[in-house]
Amino acid sequence: MIELGTSTAPAAGDLIKDVNENTFMKDVVEASDLMPVIVDFWAPWCGPCKTLGPALEAEVMAANGAVKMAKIDVDQNQMIAGQMQIQSIPAVFAFYKGQPIDGFQGALPPSEIKAFVARVIEAGGGDASGGLNDAIEAAEAMLDEGEASDAAQTFAAILEEDDQCAAAYAGLARAHLALDEADQAEAVLNGVPVEISTDAMIEAAFAQLALARQAAEAGPLAELAEALEANPEDNQARFDLAVALNANGQTQEAVDALLEIFRRDREWNEGAAKTQLFTIFDSLKPEDSIVLNGRRKLSSMIFA
Repeated sequence: MIELGTSTAPAAGDLIKDVNENTFMKDVVEASDLMPVIVDFWAPWCGPCKTLGPALEAEVMAANGAVKMAKIDVDQNQMIAGQMQIQSIPAVFAFYKGQPIDGFQGALPPSEIKAFVARVIEAGGGDASGGLNDAIEAAEAMLDEGEASDAAQTFAAILEEDDQCAAAYAGLARAHLALDEADQAEAVLNGVPVEISTDAMIEAAFAQLALARQAAEAGPLAELAEALEANPEDNQARFDLAVALNANGQTQEAVDALLEIFRRDREWNEGAAKTQLFTIFDSLKPEDSIVLNGRRKLSSMIFA
């Protein structure tokens, strides 16, 4: 298992510095040749500064070395404040290649602070994910290798760093499903922020949850196959067999059975076969051959 924020991450002192008029050129202008530097103009008596400053620091630390931050007390450094034409505080500017590239005045909500830092990082050609993509890939590898518990812990740690990460919500839900914890998976998905609730990864996880619920209720595969063989016209028996096949990892066979139901009677049980097909398709990667071929066959039946 990996942990976010281990000793490989830059220390706070390397990323966040108190800067004055003597060190401004080195710690801001020259430092911004290598990466963006966010400059926070503040004062001890400024109430909003006491909220904004720590929020900015948290986002800079979460970026894991993609951006630096300089804190300048305007009372102690009036010359710089005058040169930057600071009229009120808090005031924040981002420097890159020695020049200011972005900024704002006044307090901002957490979502806008996160967006500002991400925008600055991207303007400097960096990765706004702050290294979280590597953690996501590691967690996915754990899940593929059957280490679902470790994967769940890693996805949860990622969400502590970025609560808008659709991949982490979806991964955490799938990890719970792998641990036969459908209720926990459902709780994770129900807690997804509305802003990312329609992300394809979230929808795929919901589809996987629905299939897992069905799998828990699926009947014995052999008995269902015998029931269909006894009465090939029984669409319910074929549907139940498709559910059991998918639960048994025989996804292609499940899709074939559902396509056969649709071919025989597309309106059966209010279009249940088509709905189930879409649930299976949504649960898989879009480029999966089962999805591509299944959608093509279904479309050919619909428009025949």
